[in-house]
Amino acid sequence: MTRRESREQAFALVFESSFHDEGLDYILENAADGRDLELDVSGYAKILTETVLYNRDEIDKKISEASTNWKTSRMSRVALAILRVAVCEIYKFDDVPDSVSINEAVELAKTYGGDEDPAFVNGVLGAVYKKKQEAPDVGLSGD
Repeated sequence: MTRRESREQAFALVFESSFHDEGLDYILENAADGRDLELDVSGYAKILTETVLYNRDEIDKKISEASTNWKTSRMSRVALAILRVAVCEIYKFDDVPDSVSINEAVELAKTYGGDEDPAFVNGVLGAVYKKKQEAPDVGLSGD
């Protein structure tokens, strides 16, 4: 499975988590039951999803700081899930170039979001990237 496919799986799981305040195991079980199938989730998707869920409050803070005039509570669940995955990769996965995380997020927004979502996601992630460049030593907890 490609990293792109794994990110798409992680996005779907993070999106699913916006409806349930449970851990990854519950989300996987619920998603499999709801679709009456056995989910084959990649290792990278699991790690990425778990990292997002564990750091969600801090990730949301980074998103809020970068998205002037938009609170996370006002964002669509799709856009927010995409942003959470990308911000997590930007701050927690050093082996993934920031530009790749941003580009992949915009592509997810084109596929799953509304007409405005690709530009919105790109703008927010551009601001996240800029803030990271200005303060490279400030990451998420556990860094």
